[in-house]
Parts: sequence; C-alpha cells; structure tokens
Amino acid sequence: MISLRHHIVTLAAVFFALALGVVLGSTSMSNGLLSGLRSDKSGLQQNLDSTETERNALREQLNSANGFDSAVAPLALRGSLAQRSVVIFTAPDANSGDRDAVVKLIGQAGGSVSGQLALTPAFVNPANADQVRSTITNVIPAGVQLPTGAVDSGSLAGALLGSVLLLDPKTAKPRATPAELSVAVQALQAGGFIGTGGTAPEPGQLAIVLAGGAVTGDGAGDRASTVARFAAALDRTSAGVVLAGRSGSADGNGPIGVARADADITAALTTVDNVDSSAGRITSVLGLQEQLEGRAGQYGTSRTAQAMTVSTQG
Repeated sequence: MISLRHHIVTLAAVFFALALGVVLGSTSMSNGLLSGLRSDKSGLQQNLDSTETERNALREQLNSANGFDSAVAPLALRGSLAQRSVVIFTAPDANSGDRDAVVKLIGQAGGSVSGQLALTPAFVNPANADQVRSTITNVIPAGVQLPTGAVDSGSLAGALLGSVLLLDPKTAKPRATPAELSVAVQALQAGGFIGTGGTAPEPGQLAIVLAGGAVTGDGAGDRASTVARFAAALDRTSAGVVLAGRSGSADGNGPIGVARADADITAALTTVDNVDSSAGRITSVLGLQEQLEGRAGQYGTSRTAQAMTVSTQG
C-alpha cells in the first residue's frame, strides 16, 4: 500500500522533472534566439558599412564634380555678361555663401554687381502685407505706374523696386531719378522690409533673386509665394531676372515650386533649384544671359526642372 509520504515524494519528483525540463528547454531556446540576434546584428552592421562606403564614394564624386565645375566656370562664363550690371536680392533664408559665390561668378562673366538688397522676415510675413502695400503706394515715383492687377505685397514690391532699380529693357536707362530711388529704398528700409548692408544700391540691367530651400512653419505657402511673385514682378519690369534657390526650393512650399506651378510666371522667369551647388550657381549666371536673349528656362535637379543647365544652342 502506497503511503501518503510516498505519494508526496512521487509528486514532488514529477514537478521537479517538469521544472527541470522547462529550464533546460528555455536555455536551449535562449541560446538559439541569441545566436539569431547576433547573426541579424552582424548582417545589419555589414549593410550599414556598405551604405556608409557608398555614401562616402558619392560624396567624393560630388566634391569632384563641384571642383571641376568651379575650375571650368571662368571658361564657361567668359564674356557672357560683358558690361552688364546685376542687382542681387536675397530672401530671408538665402545662404550668404551662395550669394558670395554668385557675385564672384558674375565678375568672371564680365559683369558687375550694382547693388545688393536683402528681403527681411518682416517683408515675407503675411501679417505685414497691408503695411508693405501702404508703404509702397506712398512712394511711387511720378510717371511710374504699378500693374493694376497686382494686389499682393510681393508683386507690388517687385514692381516698385524693378521700376527704380532696374534699367529700362529697351533703352538701358534709369526710369527713376536718384532721389526717387533713394526715397523708395529708404521707405521700405525704414519699415523693416529690406536691408542694404549700408551701401546704397545703384540701378542695374539684370537681377538675381536668391532664396533658400523648402519653406516650413506657419504661413510657409504665403511666404514662398511672396518671394516668387516678387521675382516675377521684377522680371516684368526689366531685361531679365533669375530666381535661384537651394535644394528643396522646388517643393510645393518653396519659392521655385510656387513659381513653376504658375505658367504665366515660368513663361518669362528663369528658375534654378540647385544654387547650393557649383553647377547651379553657374547656371544662375548663364540664366541671366538667357534672359537677355528673351528666353526663359527651368533648371536644376528636381523633377520639375526642364534641364540640368542652360543649353548653349540658344
């Protein structure tokens, strides 16, 4: 007869065996899991190393391409802007390195920079649109008539500054007196809408509007539109204007993107969406020559660009 003690000992042995089996099985499974994770980690590390190697190779290729473009720039641009003067406008998010590089290239092309004006954050702020319009209507020179269909602040400012800062495309002569130019610039400067860096600008024949990349944050679309319409209005009053932005500027909320979405603007205005590269900067200067010839194009690396750079075929 089986005693109670014997029964308890038997049950304990059974439970002990079960527990031991669970522990041994868990250990085996854990070892397998760890082995698999180590293998996955090794594979991921290999992929990461391969990607890093490819990225470094692409970076070296890009640097080489930029170096080559910079080296051939004087030859490619030689004489393209001979005796031409250019006014440079910068949007609030424009890069100073882009500006300095473009200024240098204009000189290599035989041209000169007659003035530099910076559009301020206050200028592109939608909340200040009424104040910008009011400032403009109070300083319109006699004989200058702004477009009746232009009611947004960007278009009105472009039309005003184009009239006083850019030469008549037919006669290549100023359309405003030095006093009228000074009044217009000082009024916008006093309102906090533009800056001149302390140097009074002089009239030029052509203009480049430099922008940053994609515009983000509150009112991004309105701010990008203000820059795009400013450039378009400048273009209508002059012998030619190029709107150039960095990578991302051709996105929907970028000034290049806004401009290219309007067929009326792109019919006359040249745009470049990669001015943060040597190729884009060279294209921006070649675009001014294209504008002088009465042509316009959309250049760069985005999907909305027509070509990488200006065709030499004319």
